Amino acid sequence: MKFDKLRTEYTSRINAAAAVADDKFVAKENAAALLNAVVKSGDRVCIEGDNQKQADFFAREMLKLDPAKINHLHMTQSAIVLDEHLELFRRGIADRLDFCYSGPQSKALYKLVEERKVKIGAIHTYLEIFGRYFVDLYPRVAILAAEACDEEGNIHTGNNTEDSPLIAEAAKFKMGVVIVQVKEKLARLPRVDIPASWVDFIVVTGECHHLQPLFTRNPGRITDMQVLMAMMAIKGIYAPYGVRALNHGLGYGTAAIELLLPTYGAQLGLKGKVGTHWVLNPHPTLIPAIEAGFVEHIYAFGGEPGMEEYIRARPDVFSVGPDGSMRSNRCYAHIAGLYAIDLFTGATLQIDRFGNSSTAIKGMIAGFGGAPNLGGTPPGRRHNSPATAAAGCMKDDAFRGRKLVVQITPTRSEKKGIPVFVEELDAQQLYRDGVFDDPPVMIAADQVTHIITEEGIAYIDKCVDDEMRRKAVAAVAGDTPVGRTSDAATRAALRAAGIVRTPADLGIDPAKATTDLLSAHSLGDIVDISGGLYRIPSECKE
Repeated sequence: MKFDKLRTEYTSRINAAAAVADDKFVAKENAAALLNAVVKSGDRVCIEGDNQKQADFFAREMLKLDPAKINHLHMTQSAIVLDEHLELFRRGIADRLDFCYSGPQSKALYKLVEERKVKIGAIHTYLEIFGRYFVDLYPRVAILAAEACDEEGNIHTGNNTEDSPLIAEAAKFKMGVVIVQVKEKLARLPRVDIPASWVDFIVVTGECHHLQPLFTRNPGRITDMQVLMAMMAIKGIYAPYGVRALNHGLGYGTAAIELLLPTYGAQLGLKGKVGTHWVLNPHPTLIPAIEAGFVEHIYAFGGEPGMEEYIRARPDVFSVGPDGSMRSNRCYAHIAGLYAIDLFTGATLQIDRFGNSSTAIKGMIAGFGGAPNLGGTPPGRRHNSPATAAAGCMKDDAFRGRKLVVQITPTRSEKKGIPVFVEELDAQQLYRDGVFDDPPVMIAADQVTHIITEEGIAYIDKCVDDEMRRKAVAAVAGDTPVGRTSDAATRAALRAAGIVRTPADLGIDPAKATTDLLSAHSLGDIVDISGGLYRIPSECKE
């Protein structure tokens, strides 16, 4: 039996590329020739697509492949962000996809799935796809994006390390070809994030790679309803449970919470008691809370454009190295988010009558990102914080703590008025239609501890059985198919039992829940609060 087939194939690919390479370096104009030498039909290929950082130069170069010669590629990457990522499928170069997140391309991806041009293996959570890189989805060709290299081929990733070292390791140590696009070659790197021995080829592009300000939210777009729900989150969950370590998903609802900490949170006397330790990208909307002394520590999945100088000036808060730049790592952050935080608060597109949620709906397949990891209690967790203990319970004669998992959403989308609460998730029909091998549920109902809407908070962690959980979900679902199954008597009983709490129960007057309470009302305000250190990205100019 032959046991070095992968090595033989790897050597063949490297030799085929030798004609266009000078040791590790390939001229920009020869990038397409490099791909033609190392990519083969049926390969698993990862064009680095993180939440924010994209190997965009090579995404464009991949489209120069001839589908008559190179086809049936299996794309395995955490995020589908660029149009070029999907153009590979439109042109017949690729036909299979395993991914985590596709927010900007969610509608286009749905269309391609309908047209049967894409077969989705699964929507993964990040740790899940990272794990599979080392088991059954190791890339035959991995293409990464970084800031700089040196003459030896060592790589510096800057603030946005994200997935890069992990992808390089998974590919390199299974005889995959590792290619990196970098902006520039330096005589000496500020630090080495990926060693030269893990890199086969480098293209110096002379241009910045695509970097999306994904977690930047303009305070001016936050609504009064989002302020109301944020106030309920702080007073009804963060304060009584003593939530100190947490993660926020992207969205205006969670941005409102961050901007209320220095104002409403301070009024409640919560400084030093809640929201002190975070696992999340450096959200600009956290700057007022940082400056007010609420935030002690942030470990980041990735960077955020415009935050570079602010991060450099706040090394006690962020993970800043001797070179002055932040070190981010998506895998490490997800491990921390899985095992080391008290709470996850995020939004969704649909919630069913049981409390299951999904962002795969008719017309859109947005992916899950980290929500299934961050939004759940792992069975291996063996330490409790006051917050996880407060949400825990006895089971099989043993006490089990529980991470707080909060879904924050209006009962109907504010833009389109579409019900968020539905009898059955669209994910179930997508499964029946053969789009997915399993129904793509983002966070399972038994992992959710709280649901916040403008109607109030459902304390799912206090529900003793599935029937009570269904009643609690319906009680805060408002004028939706699920909400209409609830009645006044049931809601009154749930409120009396403390399983549902309305704004009135929490002592919150909805008329006073306005954006006036926010600590910043524009990105310009955040610049001022940062002392001019925060720079508004060009994509987000007000």
